[in-house]
Amino acid sequence: MNKKANHPVRTSEKTLRLIETLDTDDGFRLSELEDRLEMSKSGIHNHLSTLREHGYVTKDGDEYTLSLKFLSLGGHVRSRSPLYQYGRSKIDQLASDTGMLANLATEEGGRAVYLYQSRGSYAVHLDTHVGYRLRLHNIGIGKAILASLPRDRVDAIVDEWGLPEATENTITDREELFEELETIRERGYATDDEERTEGLTCIGAPVKLGGDVLGAISISAPTKRLGNAGFDDDITAEVESTAHELALDIKYARQ
Repeated sequence: MNKKANHPVRTSEKTLRLIETLDTDDGFRLSELEDRLEMSKSGIHNHLSTLREHGYVTKDGDEYTLSLKFLSLGGHVRSRSPLYQYGRSKIDQLASDTGMLANLATEEGGRAVYLYQSRGSYAVHLDTHVGYRLRLHNIGIGKAILASLPRDRVDAIVDEWGLPEATENTITDREELFEELETIRERGYATDDEERTEGLTCIGAPVKLGGDVLGAISISAPTKRLGNAGFDDDITAEVESTAHELALDIKYARQ
């Protein structure tokens, strides 16, 4: 979970707030940043100048944007993850075999972080992308992770992030969520029946190594394309077997 700093550095906090604000749009003028942040224009300019000097911010005319240096940093972090190293080709194959959108994610700070996505022949376009963070309780890939965590850990995640309603199908009651997680553990996979996005259905399976959950994989498809039957047994089996194979690859790569 996200831990509070014992002695937070206010200057660093201001820089991080500035970076996160720049990440919300394609470009900001200094006056627009002043309106959004509780900082003086001169203070914002000093932070921007420092970030520009170190290559983290670019300026085009009078608009400031984040630079691609963040892509380099994120790429290096992701490339060191065994889940990504061994999972990318399997996600590509899963997308090709099913024709759907295939996803690979891990948990960090109580949320799902997407490490990789691959598009099949009729994959839908969603708002998710590599690096995107989502709550765990209303997505297939997230519930697959939650079902593999101990109850006290799930309780802590719910305490921090809540169970907000995204659609009428979202589980918003803690005990109902734990009943759902028990069902997921018994059958080996999780489903998302339009729980975050109306018209979208997902199925996810955890990637587990011993008693640890490294992450999960999922596929997403329009509900209408699947029909009333939902995902068939062959697709469900392929998602589960892909997750199991990925765990084995990581296990034996460590030996």
